[in-house]
Amino acid sequence: MRSTRLLLALSALSAASLPAQVLDLTVNGTGLAIGDKPNMNGIRLNFRDRHLEKINGINVTMWMPYSPAKGTVNGIALGIPGTGAGRINGVGLGIVGVGAERSFSGIGLGGIGVGGGTDMTGIFVGGIGVGGGGRVQGISVGGIGVGSGSALTGIQVGGIGVGGGGDVTGLSIGGIGVGGAGSIRGIAIGGIGVGGGSDFTGIGIGGIGVGTGGNATGLMIGGVGVGSGSRLKGLAIGGVGVGAPEVNGVVLTPIAAGGMNVKGIVVAGAYFKIAEKGRFDGGSLSAVNYVRGAQHGLTIGLWNYARELHGGQLGLINISDNDGKRRVFPLLSVR
Repeated sequence: MRSTRLLLALSALSAASLPAQVLDLTVNGTGLAIGDKPNMNGIRLNFRDRHLEKINGINVTMWMPYSPAKGTVNGIALGIPGTGAGRINGVGLGIVGVGAERSFSGIGLGGIGVGGGTDMTGIFVGGIGVGGGGRVQGISVGGIGVGSGSALTGIQVGGIGVGGGGDVTGLSIGGIGVGGAGSIRGIAIGGIGVGGGSDFTGIGIGGIGVGTGGNATGLMIGGVGVGSGSRLKGLAIGGVGVGAPEVNGVVLTPIAAGGMNVKGIVVAGAYFKIAEKGRFDGGSLSAVNYVRGAQHGLTIGLWNYARELHGGQLGLINISDNDGKRRVFPLLSVR
């Protein structure tokens, strides 16, 4: 009878503890717990989180939490092989990966990847990639890539690429490319190219090209070309060509350069062109200088043309059409 009563008591105790699935060794919520204890301070060991609310300390899991992940880890989130939470403030380590449903602040290291559903701030390294649904700030390194749904700020290095859904600011290096839906500010280096949907400010180097939909200001070097949808200001070097509606600065290219309004120095090996009704202020050295607008300055080449010349032309053939009166001079023409 005594053994029967003991068995019944143990069965009742087991049945009562099954829903919680927790071996609670804490005192006043501090200490060690094994299982899905919602709140505690100390060390918490669990296979996979479902009921996590807040842990201050170390949270160790065998796998990523049930979706949607919830709760907050303040301290260390350790995954063998993966872990995650609603929010992580501290250090997240996962053999496979680490993820936060919402924000992630601190240090994140994942064999495959590190991710956050909203903003991420800190140092993040992912074997394949690092990505945030919101803003990503700090140092981010991804074997394949680094990306954000909003702004990307700090140092970003991606084996294939770096991309931001908003502005990209800081040092960005992509094996293939660097791109931002907004502006790019800082130093951007892309094995193939660098491109921004808005303005670019800083240093841009692209194996094929550097381009932006807005203004580009600074030093731009493109293996094939450099271009801007609006104004190009600074020093632009293109392996084949450089062009923008407005150019202010110095342009160097072995083949061709052009724009609507250009102010500065242009060295183009083969061809330099100003669009119709445009204006050129400065000096140009090119085999052919074709100014279909007003020229204020000096062009040097084999063949020089200006629809309206206010300056000089130095070359084998120099043509100007001021006031509809064409003048063709060899060697030198000044008007």
